[in-house]
Amino acid sequence: MAYYIWFVAAVALVIIEMNTGTFYLLMVAVGLAAGGVGALLGLSPAAQTLVAALVAAVLIAGLRRTRFGKLRRGNAAADPNVNIDIGQELDVPGWDANGRARVPYRGADWTVELAPNCAAAPGRHRIVAVRGSTLVVSPR
Repeated sequence: MAYYIWFVAAVALVIIEMNTGTFYLLMVAVGLAAGGVGALLGLSPAAQTLVAALVAAVLIAGLRRTRFGKLRRGNAAADPNVNIDIGQELDVPGWDANGRARVPYRGADWTVELAPNCAAAPGRHRIVAVRGSTLVVSPR
């Protein structure tokens, strides 16, 4: 009857995993299922736990070597998945001597700064990054 506990715990982790979007809980769930198989084979509770832990540890170590387990550290200031303003366009009527301007955008006045290596010309610009309350733009 101990295998029921292992399999119920594995199914519960799979359900939780479906809500998180990572694969780590799935690897632990497979480890729990391996513990359940150990219970079906008649292993002692200590051996079942050891099998579950070893299988989960090996699978997690293997997952870390794939692209799904790698930590992705990007620049959040320029990531359109983090900031909805990235990629939007606005009109800049003119620039000051420092390569900055104040423009209305989404109902408020924003400080706009030119991206590196861009010419300061009036016209339509695309937002490429957001640094605090400053929009970094490049010509369209």
